[in-house]
Amino acid sequence: MSGPATQPTYEQLAELVAELGRQNLALRRRIEQLEAQLRSGPPPGRPPLPPFVKPAVAPKKKGRGPGRGPGHEPALRAAPPAIDQTIDVPLAGAADGGGCRCPDCQGELTDLRDHERVVEDIVPAKVITTCYRTRSGRCEHCNKRVESRHADQPPAADVPHGQIGLNALAVAAVLKHDAGLPYRKVARALNDLCGLSVSAGALPKQVRRMAGWLGEPYERIRDRIRASPVVHADETGARVDGRNFWLWVVTTPAHTLFHLDPSRGGHVPLALLGADFAGHLVTDFYAAYNRLPYRKQKCLVHLLREVRQTADRNPAFAASAFATRLKRLTTDLLTLKRRWDDFDDATYTRRACRLEDRLDQLGQTVSADRDVNRLAKRVRTHARHLTAFLLVKDLPGENNAAERAIRPAVVIRKISGGHRGRTTAEASAVITSVLRTARQQGRHLIETMKHLFRCHLSGTPADLLTATSG
Repeated sequence: MSGPATQPTYEQLAELVAELGRQNLALRRRIEQLEAQLRSGPPPGRPPLPPFVKPAVAPKKKGRGPGRGPGHEPALRAAPPAIDQTIDVPLAGAADGGGCRCPDCQGELTDLRDHERVVEDIVPAKVITTCYRTRSGRCEHCNKRVESRHADQPPAADVPHGQIGLNALAVAAVLKHDAGLPYRKVARALNDLCGLSVSAGALPKQVRRMAGWLGEPYERIRDRIRASPVVHADETGARVDGRNFWLWVVTTPAHTLFHLDPSRGGHVPLALLGADFAGHLVTDFYAAYNRLPYRKQKCLVHLLREVRQTADRNPAFAASAFATRLKRLTTDLLTLKRRWDDFDDATYTRRACRLEDRLDQLGQTVSADRDVNRLAKRVRTHARHLTAFLLVKDLPGENNAAERAIRPAVVIRKISGGHRGRTTAEASAVITSVLRTARQQGRHLIETMKHLFRCHLSGTPADLLTATSG
């Protein structure tokens, strides 16, 4: 039988409490160090994630899966407008006059029925080589030699043989500037699908030729955009021969114009839109747009994104009343515009004025937090540009249209890495403008390109709006 347990002395308890306090303090310091590392980036020794890798997000809550819910009509493929050929497929044995039997057990088939199984396929492409027999003569007046040329015959230029036809040129342009394939894969696709042999090095030269043929449609797109009541603008980096350039885009619901420039200054969009542009320009908060002499609308989605990103790196800002009020106010602005038709004019105007007053008050916020002061200054500076869309029905409060227009060009840049020559890069901007505009208008890309090529080669005025639609 053991004796009674020895009670610890006061000094022993005090030492134990002090030791636990030291351990607690060490653990807290370690937690602070780890949290600081998480905020600043990956731990030392581990390479940083590439910029295209998105951070992991929490899994979504379980709910209805993708697709239409129960009870909805299925979305089936539309029936083709016409049948090109009909093939009768009899059961085994019926063609010989015998009875139709099951291929598994050889039992006789009864309750025979007829069915129609419609299949859409494509005809394998092949190269068609055409020899155009032309005639030429020399003018007695100007000593110029004039040669006849067919509408589908490209100009001979400096290569009088082995020319690539308009169909192949249009397909190559679509594969490169709409599908985003690099030149080598464009050449490979033409060879695999059609048997057309063309080197990847020859394609940039053809791109420059096609851009020259599309000069007039490109200018007409620019003129249409200048006459539009609302234009979205954005810009992104572009690499040309190892140098930094900028790809600008201005877009409307029916037209898009790309422009390559070594500058990111405000004079570039001013030259694209012209000094007489009378519409609203929707942009992000990049400073180059601020001094443009146009009516403006700043993107509220960019503002919300800035608030979220600032809150992620600055817990004090995230906990501030300013961040909460700014997010709520921005959401209220967008919500009111979506309910344009739900109110009479007086009620809508009264609500819009209240939101403008709230925005003015929020812009006067002064805080010890630098991020609060920075965004409060932005609200003060752009207050009238944040609410301009409230009083113009067709003016959106976000710049998503420009971001959607420029995103394919960004994807192509990431795949190809850029251009080797400035002239080819500028030509690509012209072709991309025409293709993007044709797609916005629901036109057949290849037929539209061929139509515009023919217009140029025949000297006919080429307006993209009159191109053959598909």
